[in-house]
Formats: sequence, C-alpha cells, structure tokens
Amino acid sequence: MVLFLLVAFLLVTTKVSSDGKDASREVADLGAPADAPPLPPPHIIVDAKDCIGACDERCSLHSRKNVCSRACLTCCNTCRCVPAGTVGNRETCGKCYTEWKTHGNRTKCP
Repeated sequence: MVLFLLVAFLLVTTKVSSDGKDASREVADLGAPADAPPLPPPHIIVDAKDCIGACDERCSLHSRKNVCSRACLTCCNTCRCVPAGTVGNRETCGKCYTEWKTHGNRTKCP
C-alpha cells in the first residue's frame, strides 16, 4: 500500500502537460474555468420608480413572490441596485446588497 502511494505521488509530481506547463501550475489554475461566462451586469437604479420593474423580473420565478418583492424593493431603494437574472449574481451589486442581514442573520436581499 505504501509503495502504491509512493508511485502515485511520483507520477503526479513529475507529470508534464502537453503544452509544457508543470502539473503544479495546472492545479493552481483550477480556481475558475477559462470558458466561464462573465457575470451579467446588474440593474443600476437611478430613480426609485425603476425598482419595481427590476424587482418584478428578479422575483418572477420565486415561490413567494410577495415576500421576495418586498425585500427586493427595500434593498433596491437603499442600495440602488438589483442583480440581473432571477437568482444568484448578488455580488454584482456590492457590499450593500450582499452583506445586509435580517434579524435572523439571513441575507435580506434576494
């Protein structure tokens, strides 16, 4: 068993990829795929009236639309931003949107 682990370790550390990079370099590059699509731009809100349309789009697939819309409108009026899409991408709106918590220490903004 020890011999098998030693051989496996040697194979991994001495492996060189076809394009000339070291195996250790390949492991370091695995953080994000090279072909990952960029994040969509958020809806930057200038006028508070624009929050309604952006939040309707954001909460369109939510199971509790009224709860989602109420939280979204609160966040939009304060942070002046709503992430694109119906879920995820919260980091595109910055710390105001991502770090705002409820009394139960859950994220407030959908």
